Amino acid sequence: MKNIIVGLLTIGIIGLMGLTFMGGGAYHGGEYGKVIEDFGDTMTAYETVAIEEKDDRQKEMDKLSALRDKAGSAGAFEVSHEYKSKCASCHGVNGSGYQNGKPMMGPKLIGQTAEKLYKDLVEFKSGRKENIIMKGLLMPLNEEDLKRFADEIGEFPARAEAAKQ
Repeated sequence: MKNIIVGLLTIGIIGLMGLTFMGGGAYHGGEYGKVIEDFGDTMTAYETVAIEEKDDRQKEMDKLSALRDKAGSAGAFEVSHEYKSKCASCHGVNGSGYQNGKPMMGPKLIGQTAEKLYKDLVEFKSGRKENIIMKGLLMPLNEEDLKRFADEIGEFPARAEAAKQ
């Protein structure tokens, strides 16, 4: 019974392939294939206009990116090597949640109090707040390390203000 069903399906598929082939035209470069070529010429003209617009747009984006980089470096301040190695890749070098004008994976840290940050770090480490990356980074750290991170990040607004002057 299975062989009969498979045989009928095979014959049906071969029949559909034959109908498609006999349809000719655009399927294998016949008369209707030229219509597709004409459509391709229209797309080329459109793409040329899009590329020219993109060049102007790209120039503006480059200027904006340069301004963001300049503003980011003006507000840059010194952070610990531990913060750079564990936190900066997700939260940004200055805890803003942005790097080179682009949002990062982690949320903004700057502006939060050291107490709130410490509470959050403890909750991530214990698993009460779920985040596999945070838990993995915090597991080898003790309470003193968590407190040191919270204190450092809590000082970011003051450090940013000092760096501006």
